[in-house]
Amino acid sequence: MVYQWLYSFADQYSVMNVFRYITVRTFISFFTGFFLCLIWGPRFIEKLKEKHFGQLIREDGPQTHQKKAGTPTMGGWLILLSTVVPLILWIDILNPFVMGTVIITWSFGLVGYFDDYLKVSKKNTKGLPGKVRLAAEFLISGLVIVYLIRYHNMSTDITVPFVKQVAWDFGYYYAIIGSFVIVGTANAVNLTDGLDGLAIVPVIVAATTLGLFSYIVGHASIANYLQIQHVVGAGELAPLAAAMVAGGLGFLWFNTYPAQVFMGDVGSLSLGGFLGAMAVVTKNELLMVFLGGIFVVEALSVITQVISFKLTGKRIFKMAPIHHHFELGGMTETKIIVRFWIISILLAALSLATLKLR
Repeated sequence: MVYQWLYSFADQYSVMNVFRYITVRTFISFFTGFFLCLIWGPRFIEKLKEKHFGQLIREDGPQTHQKKAGTPTMGGWLILLSTVVPLILWIDILNPFVMGTVIITWSFGLVGYFDDYLKVSKKNTKGLPGKVRLAAEFLISGLVIVYLIRYHNMSTDITVPFVKQVAWDFGYYYAIIGSFVIVGTANAVNLTDGLDGLAIVPVIVAATTLGLFSYIVGHASIANYLQIQHVVGAGELAPLAAAMVAGGLGFLWFNTYPAQVFMGDVGSLSLGGFLGAMAVVTKNELLMVFLGGIFVVEALSVITQVISFKLTGKRIFKMAPIHHHFELGGMTETKIIVRFWIISILLAALSLATLKLR
């Protein structure tokens, strides 16, 4: 919160007045996070190599992936650490929505870290038991949402995209729904993280979109003009989203094909938790289905594959998640990645259109 100290000098130095504006702090937060990630990246990757935190590859996965074995993983820490300095310098940490989102993001990151560490230390791909991981995620999400509802009057309404002034109030039951949004998004991002750069760009696109939504719903005049719910204090999430986007772009510098580092579960779960928390706070729970369409399809491909195999003994896809299906169908890895990126951008445009098409 150094910006508040700088702003206190506005009476003596008028230039310091710029720090009162969320837009200015959003841009500064972005560039701070990006350059820190770029500077720290090489040394961070070397540290991962020194500690032998190498990626383990499923034996039943595409054979082309076996050459990726040993690539440093847990690179998600690089993204998270790149947001710390912007958080201290340019963002109001005491804002309840910022605090809640940060708690969910870092807590999910810790869950992912334990999962990654067990995989690396035991030299297998099982990691943390699924039930334990889900229980921890639901507990974290539920506690944060209940706290925000009880002590900071967070809305328990769910709005409907493309429809004006339609909302359902779920009261404290909203904590269950909100938790499903957060946990579902986190694990969907986790399933998407299977090719070099595949998950991080849709995350960047979604985070950028939700950051814009946070500024809009936090601005009373704009929210009123667009006839969307005004969430007091949500605008402070915009510079936080910018820091996360910057960390993601910095990470992509090293994660692009062929990847020098993988984000691991510490990255995918924390980033997914961040997106889910942003969707909940900005009241875009249902819209997240459109915005995170790539993640939804990836998750559904796994769910339908499992159900089909258990009920009929047959598989719908050559391999799930669906990006592996396309790989085994002969599509090159880079083509799959870029096409998924394009789709994520189109879905973001569709999501932004809901601001007026309602």
